[in-house]
Amino acid sequence: MKNLIENWEKTLELLKPELTAVSFDTWVYPLTPVKVDEKENKLYLSLYNDMAKSILEGRYITIIENAVKEAFGKKLKVVFVYSEEPTVNQEELNFTDELYLNPKYIFNTFVIGNNNRFAHAASLAVAESPSKAYNPLFIYGGAGLGKTHLMHAIGHYILQQNPRSKVLYVSSEMFTNELIKAIREDKNVEFRNKYRSIDVLLIDDIQFIEKKERTQEEIFHTFNTLYEANKQIIISSDRPPKEINTLEERLRSRFEWGLIADIQAPDYETRVAILRNKSELEGLETTDALIEVIGVIAEKIQSNIRELEGAFIRVIAYANLTNQKINRELAKEVLKDVFSSKDRPVTPELVKKHICKHFNIKQADLESAKRSRDLAFPRQIAMYICRDMTDLSLPKIGDAFGKRDHTTVLHACDKISGELKINESLRAVVKELQQSIKED
Repeated sequence: MKNLIENWEKTLELLKPELTAVSFDTWVYPLTPVKVDEKENKLYLSLYNDMAKSILEGRYITIIENAVKEAFGKKLKVVFVYSEEPTVNQEELNFTDELYLNPKYIFNTFVIGNNNRFAHAASLAVAESPSKAYNPLFIYGGAGLGKTHLMHAIGHYILQQNPRSKVLYVSSEMFTNELIKAIREDKNVEFRNKYRSIDVLLIDDIQFIEKKERTQEEIFHTFNTLYEANKQIIISSDRPPKEINTLEERLRSRFEWGLIADIQAPDYETRVAILRNKSELEGLETTDALIEVIGVIAEKIQSNIRELEGAFIRVIAYANLTNQKINRELAKEVLKDVFSSKDRPVTPELVKKHICKHFNIKQADLESAKRSRDLAFPRQIAMYICRDMTDLSLPKIGDAFGKRDHTTVLHACDKISGELKINESLRAVVKELQQSIKED
């Protein structure tokens, strides 16, 4: 076993200068040597999951096998396995039950900017010293800004440092569904044993436990058990604990015990860095045309990293499928639907203009203190659309509607969001308004 580890470390030293830093850290460094089958001349390397398998076998197998041949002194066929495959001794498996960690979401692929520097530093501190640095760690920010990336990165880092750690990542929806299933099948004891006997618990999108009393009850007791046992808890949400409506006060206070870190929308330089990092990860040649395309996309898509990367991937995929070169003209053609909706920034003034036109009311009344139904409802819709279509904070939106408090804006957004789930005519109205705002 000692020779296996030493030879694999030599292999890593040979591979590091042959690959970009991002590619090496994302795909090769996380691999763990399991065993060498002397009879079949095979080297088994384990993954956290099988998501990276196709990438490794498609792009890096040859260069890895060449390095293995030089380090091990003989030709070996490299075989990638993950925990569900029978090749690995089951007693030495990591705790990967429903781990769901994306191999691309590691600290080295996370682009740091002014918008996320604090959240990144806090996450790294927790990963380096679980349950000692900040417990719990509560990360919040808008959709597509990198909360999930940081949570997965924490999980990966902890497992790399201590493969025997019991790390469990779930979304609040997965937790709720498992709880419902456990209640239905009378397996409450098994459910609790699973969640209360781990070292690190990561719960994503905790805001979705609003109005779910039984789920909140279960999370409360799970939190207490893990916290008292000095186990690490990491939670993410789209808003801070104090703004999650109908969250039990005892749970809210526990979420605030540790460190609360927020992530804001990235600035232009950070967006460019994210796409440059993405292009390197995809193995693209850095050309002036590619840099220009990155600049155009970063300029147009400002508030959602997921949307930013998705647009970039669309351009790459289209270029590959049609055998065309990536340039500004191709990007504009592929992303014409995105660019047309981003040409004019959405502002509260633009939203109010369309709201007033649709409901036949005056803007002064919309901003006034009047609370009659014919004004309050359009005002709430306007606030909801502002939160959905702009990057403005709740206080900023409140300022645009007669200096209203941010809690008033939050109440309006939550009310309209709830109504949209059950009111088809309201959905049609909001959709029509949003479309007219985009086309203005």
